[in-house]
Amino acid sequence: MNQKELNEIRRRFRLDKSSISRIFGCYVNSNREVISWIDASLGLMSQEESEMYLTLLKKSLSGALGKNLVDIVFSTQQVADSDEHRLLQTLRMTALQDPNARETLCRKIIDSINMGESNYLILLAADAYDVPYRGRDGELQADASDQVFKYFVCSICPVKAPDLELRYDLESHEFHSSSTGYVASSPELGFLYPAFDNRAANIYNALFYSRNAAELHQEVIDAVFCVEPPMSAAEQKNVFDSALADTLDKDCSYDVVQSVHEQIRARIDEHTESKSPEPLDMTIGEVGGILSSSGVSAEKVEAFQKECEKQYGDGAVLNPKNIIESKKYEVTTPEVKITVAPENSYLLETRVINGRKYILIPADGGVAVNGIGVTIPNEAPAE
Repeated sequence: MNQKELNEIRRRFRLDKSSISRIFGCYVNSNREVISWIDASLGLMSQEESEMYLTLLKKSLSGALGKNLVDIVFSTQQVADSDEHRLLQTLRMTALQDPNARETLCRKIIDSINMGESNYLILLAADAYDVPYRGRDGELQADASDQVFKYFVCSICPVKAPDLELRYDLESHEFHSSSTGYVASSPELGFLYPAFDNRAANIYNALFYSRNAAELHQEVIDAVFCVEPPMSAAEQKNVFDSALADTLDKDCSYDVVQSVHEQIRARIDEHTESKSPEPLDMTIGEVGGILSSSGVSAEKVEAFQKECEKQYGDGAVLNPKNIIESKKYEVTTPEVKITVAPENSYLLETRVINGRKYILIPADGGVAVNGIGVTIPNEAPAE
């Protein structure tokens, strides 16, 4: 799915846009016991409650593609004949109306997930979207729909225990203790099935959501989809950092890393400015080209590429936003941490003075120490 397609589906989660009529799921305690099953009609709820449910479901499609939202890819064999894919298709094609299929999915999640001491809510909702035709000018034509995208969304939301607070009573004009009650918070994870690729159903893919991009909940992916989980954003960066440091060894200089960071960040900025809905990616060969242009020898570039292929897989493409910190530039030593805006990284220099290594920062004006403006003498005082 690209960003445009994701946004198109996210806009469905409004009372006047979607065909979602019921909310299914269950409320589970920390001992993995189902406290209650949910089968509720949106039409019988207050508008406020209905909107709250839709908001929680919509948040399972939030965050960045490739980071919080990752593709789950089924094999051809799974799609042809597998229990896990058959279950998802049953849920989809019955619009979640099959109670046995719903319970099977919930049990798979309950048996696998680790939410610590928290109770949690599993929410399920099905929608049928009459996909409007998109003209050459990019405009949607609602009266020219030629297909229906049937899908469902699952959200797994931690439930916060009640707090005792002082609340103001309007009638008595006094504060009294009152419990907040159990509160469902934003989803920790969830998924959309099937994916909405090329504005149509792709039953070979699902879109999986994790609020924490560093934790993809491999246990749930294993249980529900039975596929090898993709690397999390944090794992992708760790692999990249290690491959760079280990294969370049002594050639992993400050200037090389700064150059790599700047060139990759420039590609991210260009992609953002282009407003392209397609995710930005880079091949391992393209990163090798950046290393070559940064002065790294062909031998070290080849070693780096081989290590990346070993760790990421042959033919892997990398998400630039996952392998560098595009919004910050940080230099650390055992005693000092220096953080500058990425576009100002050129201001930092390394220098060896009298045999000692230094990081230099221009200080021509506007220098402050703990908020106090200070001056720096032009010359050291004479001895």
